[in-house]
Amino acid sequence: MEQWNKIRQQVLREGVSIRQVERETGLHRDTIKKILAHSSPPGFACPMRDKPKLGPYLDRIAAILQAEKDEQIPQKQRHTAKRIFERLREEGYTGGYTQVKEAVRELKRTSQEVFMPLRHEPGEAQVDFGFALIKLGGELTRAAFFVMALPYSDAVYVRAYPRECTETFQDGHVQAFAFFEGVPRRISYDNAKTSVAQIIGAHARKLTDGFLQLQSHYLFAEHFCRIRRPNEKGVVESMVKFTRLNFFVPVPEVDSFEELNWHLARHCREDLERKVRGKGAVKKDLLRDDQAAFLPLPEAPFDACRKVSTTADRLSLVRFDCNDYSVPVRWAHHTVVVKGYPDKVLVCRHDEVIAQHPRLWGEEEVAYDATHYLELLERKPGALDYADPLAEWELPECFHRLRKRLEEEDRLPGIREYIRVLRLLEKHPIDRVARAIEKALKLRYCSRDIVAQYLYPDELPLAPTFILDGREHLQGVRVAAPDLAAYAALVEGRALRGGLN
Repeated sequence: MEQWNKIRQQVLREGVSIRQVERETGLHRDTIKKILAHSSPPGFACPMRDKPKLGPYLDRIAAILQAEKDEQIPQKQRHTAKRIFERLREEGYTGGYTQVKEAVRELKRTSQEVFMPLRHEPGEAQVDFGFALIKLGGELTRAAFFVMALPYSDAVYVRAYPRECTETFQDGHVQAFAFFEGVPRRISYDNAKTSVAQIIGAHARKLTDGFLQLQSHYLFAEHFCRIRRPNEKGVVESMVKFTRLNFFVPVPEVDSFEELNWHLARHCREDLERKVRGKGAVKKDLLRDDQAAFLPLPEAPFDACRKVSTTADRLSLVRFDCNDYSVPVRWAHHTVVVKGYPDKVLVCRHDEVIAQHPRLWGEEEVAYDATHYLELLERKPGALDYADPLAEWELPECFHRLRKRLEEEDRLPGIREYIRVLRLLEKHPIDRVARAIEKALKLRYCSRDIVAQYLYPDELPLAPTFILDGREHLQGVRVAAPDLAAYAALVEGRALRGGLN
């Protein structure tokens, strides 16, 4: 550009001849005339050339690509440029592969869909799930993460779960509403099975009971995208990609999902300090406008769980989500309600929680609580060393010393007495029972009753004292002193009849 400007200055301003400039620069006369005709280099324009061999087949290539779009053929099963080239050769094409490849690339580029920019009002939200790898306890694990994005303020909330299901879908909403301190008036979704039971038409949906329960509690309006139209909730689609690249890179190394979600919540709070492009404000300031348009939070949060009515079997197990959970043996063969939360499973009978376990996310696993089987074990003491629920029960060392001493005194009665001691764990924490056993082992004779005595507080209860405060009407009552002569006469009479024992 510097030489271009210099030549134009010399010829057009200073009057230097083209021949002299030609001698000084070595440029061709036609090049100098081109410089004089344009104030800046016009750039290179490749002239359109005829394609005598490929030209008759361009419409055929476009028809193949458009048919795949119309029939919604999966991306991995669509024609490649090589496959189109092979089909054209069978139809008489005599040209090369490169021309076909360039034509396919140009047609795909120019035929992409164009979208209308949308305007987002405060108080709206979009929801989606994404997936990412994490290192959980040192092992690579695929995690699902819930994302709620607010298009107006660009604020985002992310929470990770072992799997996408009804209870994690519900819990994600509960946690997001608490984070944003309000309920969006309108939320956009895709057509996932957690919310849509059946697609009736372009816009009509039959919703799942889990979604309807959540909506009835928070009263937000729903919007579902048309089939294969994720652009209708494009903000959260881009936020899923953003959070995966920023919150999950490098791969998080955590010991639990609670730890992972603590880090994700911190990232979400830090992201509120980021400036939004085109709005001249940070996210946390724009979030106030969103919050002003939100619905208020209900007094009580939604109980985000999936409920299943079932019957405990003869092994005192109930099945939920392909896994088994134990209940106390007295509830075997009874109908119960299982509540599945993202982190725990509750088993209820008439609104009373009879068992609680950590949630299992595998398949065909069993969660035992050994105390649930102690009542049965007392009736069947021979199963003590073979009971599966007790196989991995880790007891303090003092329990083993107690069993050894009881069995040395008399084996079968000793085992029964040891089981009676174990039953104290049904009502008392294991650390308290262990301390009581340690005290009992210091005695020559040890039994369940002695261990139980040590479970009571060491301090003796205070003797009850009658206080007249608030009972002024009793202050005038006088109680006569007892006549001990009557008692003396009674004692004397008994002595005369046969003496005192």
